[in-house]
Amino acid sequence: MGAAKPPVLSYEDKGIIQEVFYETIVPRLRSMDARTGVLSCGFAGSEYKSWTITFVSRGDGFGITEFEFDPDAEEVSLDLDAGSV
Repeated sequence: MGAAKPPVLSYEDKGIIQEVFYETIVPRLRSMDARTGVLSCGFAGSEYKSWTITFVSRGDGFGITEFEFDPDAEEVSLDLDAGSV
């Protein structure tokens, strides 16, 4: 018996994640001068917390290069108003 296949995100799910990423996360990444990284998709809702995205900076913006299922994914706080690291 082979290993179980990981779940697959639908186009609709990817669209939801991308919409929240571009509207909410990208401004925070800009203020942090981010260039590339991996984030848990929990920012788009608890149903996506086991998914991660890989992002890169592209010109003045950012692009998502990969979606990956990771049951051990952990969220990182991007709350810049808290004043803590």
